[in-house]
Amino acid sequence: MSRRIKVITWNVNGIRACAPKGMFSYLRREDPDFLCLQETKAHPDQLDESFMHPEERLSYWSSAQKKGYSGVVTYAKDEPQSVAYGIGVRKFDSEGRFVILENKDFALFNVYFPNGGSGPERHAFKQEFLARFMEHLTERVNSGQEVILVGDYNVAYLDIDVYDPVRLAKESGFLPEERQWFREFLSRGFVDTFRLLHPSEEGRFSWWSYRDKGRIGNRGWRIDHICVSKGLAEKVRRAEIHDDVTGSDHCPVLVEIEL
Repeated sequence: MSRRIKVITWNVNGIRACAPKGMFSYLRREDPDFLCLQETKAHPDQLDESFMHPEERLSYWSSAQKKGYSGVVTYAKDEPQSVAYGIGVRKFDSEGRFVILENKDFALFNVYFPNGGSGPERHAFKQEFLARFMEHLTERVNSGQEVILVGDYNVAYLDIDVYDPVRLAKESGFLPEERQWFREFLSRGFVDTFRLLHPSEEGRFSWWSYRDKGRIGNRGWRIDHICVSKGLAEKVRRAEIHDDVTGSDHCPVLVEIEL
């Protein structure tokens, strides 16, 4: 007997700031099996019960050692078989970038990829993260495990994934080496679920700069992704970008998979 699961990813840019702007009402309306949030900028001990178990969900938190920075949480309807909070690389794991739920049919990775735009040091940190994480994912897929990888990848890889591919070609997140990483990642056995169902749709973005008031003219980037291993690709039934949902400089991205 098959069952359909709904997974949503959303960089909330501060969970305490996003919550009063409709985050939990969105959760009630969409009722996903998994809601994966990035950039929570919070530790669980800073939050009340409404953040721990919204709509009777379980929550799994990974917070950065540095207060007010990074952080991810996955809200789940059902208890997973096991949970991990990193990939065994201390300098990445200590920044609160991973929650990995091992389920019967798949591993669900909720990941906040580094932003490399603040200078050469963070650019190098991001490139090492991409390389080491690729190794980890390749081992998973080669072992026969199915993977759902959601989050803010901080990388757009197609020209139609940014509003101005020529002008942005030297910006972190759309650099040639980052776009090449994404293509290599796909070649290792992953499928971009949005492009699977919407291969040539333009003007569909998931992040807009507050500084440039990018949302007003839809000057955005598609850097929030849900990718799946190839064994799950044929089971994808819906893939959407909810760009009408506000509350953050990012918007939610959704996939439904028939297992």
